[in-house]
Amino acid sequence: MILFYNPLSTTPGKQPLPLSLMSLAAVVEGNEPWQLVDGNLVPDPAPAIIAAAREARLASPVLAVTVMPGPQLTQAVSVCRRVRAELPELPIVWGGYFPTQHSETVLESPYVDFVIRSQGEMALLELLLVLRSGGSFANVGSLSWKDDVGGIVHNSLRPLKSLNDLPELPYHRVAMANYIRGDYLGSRTVAHNSSFGCPFACNFCAVVSMSNRNWIAQSPARVERALRGLARAYDIDAVQMHDMDFFVSEERTAEIADRIADLGIGWWGLGRVDTLMHYSDATWRKMERSGLKMVFSGVESGSDEMLERMNKGGKASAHLAIDLARRMREHAIVPEFSFVLGSPPDPLEDTQRTFELIRKIKRVNPATEIVLYMYTPVALEGTLYLEARQQGFAFPETLEEWASDRWRELSMRRGDRLPWVPPQVRRRVRNFERVLNAFYPTITDDRLTRYRRAVLRAISSWRYLFQIYRAPYELRVLHRLWRYQRPETTGF
Repeated sequence: MILFYNPLSTTPGKQPLPLSLMSLAAVVEGNEPWQLVDGNLVPDPAPAIIAAAREARLASPVLAVTVMPGPQLTQAVSVCRRVRAELPELPIVWGGYFPTQHSETVLESPYVDFVIRSQGEMALLELLLVLRSGGSFANVGSLSWKDDVGGIVHNSLRPLKSLNDLPELPYHRVAMANYIRGDYLGSRTVAHNSSFGCPFACNFCAVVSMSNRNWIAQSPARVERALRGLARAYDIDAVQMHDMDFFVSEERTAEIADRIADLGIGWWGLGRVDTLMHYSDATWRKMERSGLKMVFSGVESGSDEMLERMNKGGKASAHLAIDLARRMREHAIVPEFSFVLGSPPDPLEDTQRTFELIRKIKRVNPATEIVLYMYTPVALEGTLYLEARQQGFAFPETLEEWASDRWRELSMRRGDRLPWVPPQVRRRVRNFERVLNAFYPTITDDRLTRYRRAVLRAISSWRYLFQIYRAPYELRVLHRLWRYQRPETTGF
């Protein structure tokens, strides 16, 4: 019996379909029973896991957990600690972004037995075989584990498995009504994942350690089959493509767009600015006809020098973001651009140049969504990480510290305790966000009436036009009254 546990990762009403666990469930389906406990739906997952494990005690239950930094990690630590106290013999396996990068820290805790690094489907099957039939953990690819004397062993990564060779997700085994919701894309939006990894090596990104610069993708035919199946079975009208980078291959994107054009669905995906700018006009027209409504891209900085320090690779440059915003406006596709502010060694200069770029982008395409983060190291190498360490940054050494309020904020890239970012820079970023989101209210918030949008723009206009961001108290009052959506904290 496999108990899959998806820790709390979002706000109520925005439960994402746990695609990684569903993919794991697909490979064990038919081999042994499984059950999903979703922390986004179950207020207190620990008792539910304990009860399910006790009920399945004759089936030798195993608990498999997916973990990302932030709210997921905080709840996972608490829940796994309680489960271990009640069921000390229950094997607990962690996988996902966080344990892949910090497997030593995870396994030094007394309530995690195994870590699966990178892609997990085949590794989980191999681990289950050893747990069920005996054998050596040393033969399980991508596994990190504790030996008999308490040492931590890291097995070699196994080759990535083609996504086309993995079984279809068992949607029928979960209550899909909990994962279909309305948003900017449509009235019945669901998540799908059509690829794994990313071929680039940005040194501030956790994806690099997950995939080691590999990118594997479902074929266009497989993507079409999955989306048609979701539309037929659940009457969906929109899809969020939760790929690490959906748009790596123009040929694949163009064929998918052709195949789903008649479905009448809206969709969203993530891609690089320079990659998308290389797409032909014909491909852009196909994406528009297929229902593409929004694309998320990491612009990161208004400084080409900083982009080079981030190892963005390719031909990434700040001016390309302006060109992409203009191009997307021509096709009525909304750009969603994220920026990483306050990077060392000169956070003030980096922030100011990025503000200037954002203002230029907004002039070209006012519909552009802007998402701002403070630079927080996630990768364990690279120029920015080394500079952060020189200024006093260090990752926690225990899971308890990782789960603290301080590190939960830092993991969400909203923390106030970054040693290289002075308080005046943090205040300036927060104030700029507030003014920007009032002068250009997000188009994705359907609660904002035309009247409210006009009021927000009128009240904030003098601040935005004269770049006076300091102490926007009147905008704070308006936000408390109307609770309008802010892309940097809630997304669409």
